Amino acid sequence: MLIIGPPGSGKGTQAQEIAKKHDVTAISTGDIFRENVKRKTLLGIEAKSYMDAGDFVPDSVTNRMVGDRLSEPDVDDGFLLDGYPRTTAQVSYLDQILAIGEEKLDVVLQLTVDDEELITRLVHRAKETGRSDDNESVIRHRLALYHDQTEEVIAMYEARGIVTRVNGSGDISEVTARILASIRTAFPPLESGDS
Repeated sequence: MLIIGPPGSGKGTQAQEIAKKHDVTAISTGDIFRENVKRKTLLGIEAKSYMDAGDFVPDSVTNRMVGDRLSEPDVDDGFLLDGYPRTTAQVSYLDQILAIGEEKLDVVLQLTVDDEELITRLVHRAKETGRSDDNESVIRHRLALYHDQTEEVIAMYEARGIVTRVNGSGDISEVTARILASIRTAFPPLESGDS
């Protein structure tokens, strides 16, 4: 499963909630990047300049990281990707990785939130956490990138019939309930077991 949405839409929070409900591993590319930046790894040093500017980390770096992560044993029974893929090239790469294991995506969940609400959320988060990629000009740039590139990704998955959209505004538990109801309605087999 993928969870896709603009910056600040609650992807990370909801990914954790869904992962607990379905007993699968949640994988956040943003968290992996931030951990590498914190540890000053080569990947982190390379990624930091892009992240600080609000740009996507290049596909070559991101794909290598995700490919490595999806080869770990804790994803054998399923996984939820948060923040990947963000470009059409990353969709193709993910398709190749999944094909090797004779796997496919079951659902792509898109969280939708109004841009002005997102800006308010992210500016508030920046004040609380001190994240360098959450000032208003960078936030607006990240939103423009999302609308320009990631929406193409959603269109690709929509053509496969696996996208469900959920309003990401409101209390965390309300959004989680909407997500679970949407998955149950759109993809009943996913709710019939523990997958």
